[in-house]
Amino acid sequence: MPNIPLFKTYTDADDIKAVSEVIKSGMNWAIGPKVQELEKMVAKYIGRKYAVAVNSGTSALHALMIAYGFGPGDEVIVPSDTFVATANAVVMVGAKPVFAEIEEKHFGIDPALLEKKITKKTKAIMPVHYGGCACQIEAIKKIAKKHKLLLIEDAAQSLGAKIGNKKAGSFGDSAVFSFCGSKVITTGEGGMVVTDNKDIFEKLKLIRSHGRLETENYFSSTKYMDYVMLGYNFRMSNITAALGIAQFKKLGKVIAMRRKNVQYLNKKLSAIDGVVVPEVPSPYFHMYQTYTIILTGGKTVRDALKKHVNANGIFAKVYYDSVHLTSFYQETFGYKKGDLPATEAICDKVLSLPMYPDLTKKEMDYMVAQVKSFFKNV
Repeated sequence: MPNIPLFKTYTDADDIKAVSEVIKSGMNWAIGPKVQELEKMVAKYIGRKYAVAVNSGTSALHALMIAYGFGPGDEVIVPSDTFVATANAVVMVGAKPVFAEIEEKHFGIDPALLEKKITKKTKAIMPVHYGGCACQIEAIKKIAKKHKLLLIEDAAQSLGAKIGNKKAGSFGDSAVFSFCGSKVITTGEGGMVVTDNKDIFEKLKLIRSHGRLETENYFSSTKYMDYVMLGYNFRMSNITAALGIAQFKKLGKVIAMRRKNVQYLNKKLSAIDGVVVPEVPSPYFHMYQTYTIILTGGKTVRDALKKHVNANGIFAKVYYDSVHLTSFYQETFGYKKGDLPATEAICDKVLSLPMYPDLTKKEMDYMVAQVKSFFKNV
């Protein structure tokens, strides 16, 4: 029986060489020039003026909440079908996450149901580009502009996603990306904030490094450095950034490989009654961070299929469930089942199957065969 993981990192000799060069230099392992190099690469790619590298996507979200000054009494609208860090970052600064409904095509905030969530306390809308596909960000942006709200894109899962020629992360006031182990390119852990706002950019640099003015490299300077605000150690190391640069140079290749695999799987799985494959219409460009299918039979069928493929060596899981139904959010904010019926219904019928660049035709054929086998016996 094969063992097909949910994801697998794409790596080559360039990654090893990049990290090795920094290690062998004997210096600049922590703070160093590779960080700025990676920041410039990402900013240029997304089409932003500024980028700030940090040690995780969660840190990127948290730092942005601080930089914008959100706090007690403020509300930030977020989706519930996301990694918990999206909502947690809001809570970490004392503000309240208000969960909005999603739509089924992009798994993003539903613009048609968004405005009813806006109150006098709302400071920002933070949509998520889910699993490699941009949400309906253009419609959401119009609503944010109408109500004079900040628009912050959680693009942690969607580096390389586009609408036409405009990339996810370039629509809002600021955006975040993640480079954790499951992402399309990875540094193990890592994150990035992009923005066109110089004031936010300068604040983020302070927040990520203890509130210290970054005039020189702290570890190689003998000068006293001033601390002008409270901050954290959210820094990305020079070693991490070196790996990020090597990985980033492969982004186009990796996305193309993923899309080729998805095209093959979609053709095979779409022929199975009860399975809806992930497809979005032009001008949306899906880079398939995750390969998430919909089971029209609902939760019972979804759970049974998951159990079947898991038992046969295929790692499948529900990547993101309803955050508002986690114990913390029910106990802290009083959320309960039924509060977001559309989101809950969608989350009950989705399942993510393995997807990575090196997925072989033999492995994909085996996955398809197991799904077919399941439905023959349902």
